[in-house]
Amino acid sequence: MNTFMKPALAAVLSAATLVAPAAVAPAAAQDNERVAFVNVQAVVANSSAFQTAQTQRQTTYASQLQQAETRRAAIQAQLTPLVQAFNTARSQPNADQASLQQQAAQIQQIQQNGQTELQQILAPVTLSQAYVEEQIRDQLGTAVQNAARAEGVTLVISPDTILHAESSHNLNEEVLAQLNTLIPSAQLVPPNGWLPAELRAQQEAAASAQPAAPAATGR
Repeated sequence: MNTFMKPALAAVLSAATLVAPAAVAPAAAQDNERVAFVNVQAVVANSSAFQTAQTQRQTTYASQLQQAETRRAAIQAQLTPLVQAFNTARSQPNADQASLQQQAAQIQQIQQNGQTELQQILAPVTLSQAYVEEQIRDQLGTAVQNAARAEGVTLVISPDTILHAESSHNLNEEVLAQLNTLIPSAQLVPPNGWLPAELRAQQEAAASAQPAAPAATGR
């Protein structure tokens, strides 16, 4: 999953977690509690909407993917002799350090420029991934809550810090089933001008930080 997904999924899981009351519950009530864990990223990655979008993307964005692969191969072909020459020069007994630094800088610059170029080519693909993931994420909290209620679970946690748990505590399949019901498929191509939630929030924050324009005064 890409970087848009990780912080947003954490927020969804936090919002969907069914937290026990702060006050200490009586022993009888605690005995009736059932704890379960959900691997959110695994559920999303295995959802019907995500898997279908992954397949559709190969066709819808075939030209961008092919262009990126062709350009990647060209960059690699450009870099290979430079790297070989650098390694040969470096292995010499009295290697010219200044020359080696220049060669290394050239290689690094080509790599950085190539990475930037590939990111630009694949930008529509990356945006599509973020768009699909956001649609799924919007339904994830409801899926967790529905699964928890259906299974009588009172506390849902992340598996990140679990050292041991019986399979009966795993709520992944139940959440996945709920998620597939809520969003069996997702729109693949984002509308014009669409931005991921994180970038929208940044834009809104920047806009709110701008000083208001002074009101016009009549003469």
